[in-house]
Amino acid sequence: MWPNKFDYARAGSVDEALSLISEDGKYLAGGHSLLPVMKLRLDAPGQLVDIGRIPELQGISANGGLTIGAGTTHDAIATSADVQAMCAALASACGQVGDQGVRNFGTLGGNIAHADPASDPPTVLVACGATVNIRGADGSRSVAAQDFFVDLFETALEDGELITSVSLPNCSDCQCAYVKFPHPASRYAIVGVAVCLKMDGGTCAQADVAVGGATVKAVKCAGAEAALAGTTVDEAAVNAAAEAVKADIADWLAGDIAYPESYRQQMAGVYLKRAIAAAQG
Repeated sequence: MWPNKFDYARAGSVDEALSLISEDGKYLAGGHSLLPVMKLRLDAPGQLVDIGRIPELQGISANGGLTIGAGTTHDAIATSADVQAMCAALASACGQVGDQGVRNFGTLGGNIAHADPASDPPTVLVACGATVNIRGADGSRSVAAQDFFVDLFETALEDGELITSVSLPNCSDCQCAYVKFPHPASRYAIVGVAVCLKMDGGTCAQADVAVGGATVKAVKCAGAEAALAGTTVDEAAVNAAAEAVKADIADWLAGDIAYPESYRQQMAGVYLKRAIAAAQG
């Protein structure tokens, strides 16, 4: 199926992109999220503003923490030595997005703007306390990743706003991992879990946990975090966290005929255990 007709413009800067976007327009970066839904006519923007060649949206900066341009590809993030050192879970998640072709062209900004609940990066961004940096006609603002993802394919972006970058704290002193149960055909996450454990003398000083895939958005899991914090992350603590995570995601569950909500909820506990094991190395 072919998409409906639309106008096309290419922007050379963020300011130009903001000036070009129309009321029924959409920004186009890698196109691996937007173009398929346009072909299925699930979305029919009247205009596309191409932001894929804007230099200020490209690249990775490591200065105390990470700042990743919204136009940076998944492959560039997955293979970045800085990302691998400062947030290995994000490098892992971006390395599991789609296939190599998708990773070569798909961008972090486009991925999170699309907010597919079965995608990989949002779960890590929520777990690791990332911030999404946004520009619009009224200026710039920053939104915590936990608040950026609102619901199924819904974000905090207002009409005409553009993601410029994503900022993450330096997690190099933490034990972090992302693991997922991939759909055998699409490789999307049936369940994806990200953990970040800050250890202090053998005790978990802080635990951050998020679940995606099983839920309509990436969900921060306070109950699982509380079950791990202050422990040595021993078997009892991990089992308690695996039970708590099921309650954490109960209000946000998603499912289908092949993998219903109840199944995904149970698997969230299983994959939390696997994520902790991977983080502990």
